[in-house]
Amino acid sequence: MRTFKKLLLSALIICGSICTIGAQEKTTTAGVPVVVLNNGVEMPRFGLGTFMQPSDEVCEQSCLTALKAGYRHIDTAHAYYDEAGVGRAVKESGIPREEIWITSKLWPTEYGEGKTLKAIDDMLERMQLDYIDLLYVHQPVGDFVGAWKDMEKAVEMGKVRALGISNFDANDEVWNEIIEKSTIKPAVLQIECHPYAQRVEMRKKAAKYGIQVECWFPLGGAMSNGALLKDPVIMKIAKAHGKTPAQVILRWHIQEGFSVIPGASNPDYIKENIQIFDFALTDDEMQQMRSLNKEKRFFNATLEDVEKMVWGTKF
Repeated sequence: MRTFKKLLLSALIICGSICTIGAQEKTTTAGVPVVVLNNGVEMPRFGLGTFMQPSDEVCEQSCLTALKAGYRHIDTAHAYYDEAGVGRAVKESGIPREEIWITSKLWPTEYGEGKTLKAIDDMLERMQLDYIDLLYVHQPVGDFVGAWKDMEKAVEMGKVRALGISNFDANDEVWNEIIEKSTIKPAVLQIECHPYAQRVEMRKKAAKYGIQVECWFPLGGAMSNGALLKDPVIMKIAKAHGKTPAQVILRWHIQEGFSVIPGASNPDYIKENIQIFDFALTDDEMQQMRSLNKEKRFFNATLEDVEKMVWGTKF
């Protein structure tokens, strides 16, 4: 009987180990978790945001620093004026193209059925790429439905792998319109999201369609004046782990299931930001982080403000 119990215990331990291994989330070689989007495509959940890079040339160097540090996801946009730098970095890195996830965004002046396909070709030419992994409509302004129809054609043509919506949290009207009129449903929703604005209701809307939430301004952005980094709760947790407040915030994003794209051009910050996969927040610490939610955004432009900005932009 004693021998039988030992054999049974050993079997349970082995089974438990196998089950645990099988349940582990897939990661990149740098330990970045990978999510399977609602179209079956796999995307690394951590990347480099290139908004507000000082120049296209600086962006190129930022991307090279990031790729060398283990990043395999880069987020750009036509409106950032740094797509060419991203493309050069991909080529110069020596990393196989299929191992790097490249995201870009169309500006509303490029929206419209029959118009957007050309804009996508122009985007590919700027980046010197054969395909884009994720393509967003950048703002819910103008003929985004017409743009989406062309984006769906681009998917069929193999020029784009997944489609996303950026800033479609403006109101229910734009959200419902893209959901109802799309054949290929959005795979990713990119919005401002961080511990002070955890976007609970938007997350529920996205979850209904299996849409992955990706966070911009994950550390609060320049408009926050470092408010999150100075938060006493976050600072206390950071001290307990021997990490920086930024690393704790980014780790919280990952454990909440978000995709996150912190922006940086300082090489030290780029390297620091990805060093979050060697520790984990406890359940209690996660609850402390969730308790900071005030749904307080730092970028508060209205849809009308965005429309004025959009139509005043020339490419």
